Amino acid sequence: MLAPIINVFLFIFNTLIDLYIFVIIAAVVVSWLIAFGVLNTYNPLARSLVQMLDALTEPVFRRVRRIIPPLGGLDLSPLIVLLILEALQMLVNDYAVMAL
Repeated sequence: MLAPIINVFLFIFNTLIDLYIFVIIAAVVVSWLIAFGVLNTYNPLARSLVQMLDALTEPVFRRVRRIIPPLGGLDLSPLIVLLILEALQMLVNDYAVMAL
């Protein structure tokens, strides 16, 4: 009886996690494009894209950077956040399957 409700919540949860993973990957790619001079931040559209991605990812990255600071100029916080999100998604999906 609860199976359809659990499936709906699981679908919403997985979709939100997947969207945030996409945002993280986009933020990393945009930061690389800025670092290599491909993306000009003086362009208003590019600047608004960078600000949006920073607003969505920086609060989470900042918490990870407090624990693991950048090593030699290499920021591992996006990778750690991606690993945590994937582990959380697998954990929730496994528990949902066991509950059904």
